[in-house]
Amino acid sequence: MKRESARDAGALAASVIAGERSALDVARSTLDSIEEASELNAFLSVEADAVLERARELDASLAAGTETPGALFGVPVALKANLCLKGRELTCGSQLLRGYRPPYTATVVQRLLDAGAIPIATTNMDEFAMGSSGENSSFGPTLNPWCTEYTPGGSSSGSAVAVSAGITPLALGSDTGGSVRQPAALCGVSGFKPTYGRVSRYGLVAFGSSLDQVSPFANNVRDLELISSVISGRDRMDSTSLDRAPIRSAAREDLKGLRVGIPAEAFGDGLDDGVRACVEAALEQVRSMGAESVPVSLPHSEHAVATYYVVATAEASSNLARFDGVRFGQREDGDGSLAGMMAATREAGFGDEVKRRILLGTHVLSSGYYEAWYGRAQRVRTLIRNDYERAFESCDLILCPTSPTPAFRLGERTADPVAMYLSDILTVPANLAGLPALSTPCGTVEISDSVQLPVGLQWIGPALADEELLAAARCFQAETDFHLATPPTRGEQAPA
Repeated sequence: MKRESARDAGALAASVIAGERSALDVARSTLDSIEEASELNAFLSVEADAVLERARELDASLAAGTETPGALFGVPVALKANLCLKGRELTCGSQLLRGYRPPYTATVVQRLLDAGAIPIATTNMDEFAMGSSGENSSFGPTLNPWCTEYTPGGSSSGSAVAVSAGITPLALGSDTGGSVRQPAALCGVSGFKPTYGRVSRYGLVAFGSSLDQVSPFANNVRDLELISSVISGRDRMDSTSLDRAPIRSAAREDLKGLRVGIPAEAFGDGLDDGVRACVEAALEQVRSMGAESVPVSLPHSEHAVATYYVVATAEASSNLARFDGVRFGQREDGDGSLAGMMAATREAGFGDEVKRRILLGTHVLSSGYYEAWYGRAQRVRTLIRNDYERAFESCDLILCPTSPTPAFRLGERTADPVAMYLSDILTVPANLAGLPALSTPCGTVEISDSVQLPVGLQWIGPALADEELLAAARCFQAETDFHLATPPTRGEQAPA
């Protein structure tokens, strides 16, 4: 399988359906690519025999002509290691779940299977999706293919790298506070967080239930539209799933008449100069394509990170209570008592960041502190949502940077949790408000003579405007070539 074809899911599916290559050949090539790129540590569990058997079944069904091939027929898709596939190992990047094999399949994964996709392997991630750099995985950090001394972002680090390095054309992650959009920006690919509720969370191991959203990575927006049409739609197994039709490609062909809101708060102090230059150039390109830019204000966005880390940790402390050594994963005996066993299991199984967030979440929910912390955070969350609603009265979409900086060096922020948390300052508001948002490449920043790192442009839309948001970003990519740039170590780099 040629490297360029591995970067386009739609073209790959069409070639398999046309008989130009077999699903088995695609699967073998992808497994070879995983092995060749093993130094990136992007994958945790690769069960080659199951992958090849799935590919053979697809080839047999195509030859028999028993059914119409699905939209992702023969396409390998990487799965973040918090998405269930029956019988396949699921660790969530944690020692606590090493060896756990779920007895059921997540709705989004089943929909991929129904569309003919090949779940190729599980990808590395910050433990239980808690992190912004991929360094909190108990299986070691994922490395950025643009420069392996830098982080790929997180928590969906492995999925972003799988797509950026050209190993798979598609990957699924989960976005709780930017965990798909931020690594998409730092790895030079596109990542899309749908409106909360448009994609089922059934079979996604929960971190923050009111924030989590299964979200895809791709090399271009067309492929984001393709996979979103497969995984979205109502699911009776998820009570938060919206009764809406699957996401479809909208018919927009240009940006004429589009009103784009530019929030001043996203361009203040703390924004890297190189990121600012790339994003401002991208905004000029959007205007040259016929869009009108209008100033908007999101005055409560300065409180978004603090609000997020109260709400998310509170929900995490509740969700992770189930991992106690009784029902899932590893168990430590402790002192022989039930409480001692639970304490010993959680002490040995959870990493430092997970423990930190569980403790913080337990505190903000505790008697005497609930209203002062959690109650207040929920009220600020409403104010943030209201800011967006007012902004969308004067614009159709909002554009801003995805991350305030390009990728940072591995180890640079691990000793300073607050600095790490601020990596998400531009992405968490969309999660708090439940809005659709995506990141697309918009250039690179030169770090040194030998290192260039990608920059992401973030697109945010009103609730349920997923189709319009994707269509606008697709039009932008049709007139630019930022998304064609590849990591210099994984292929020829296109002009920035």
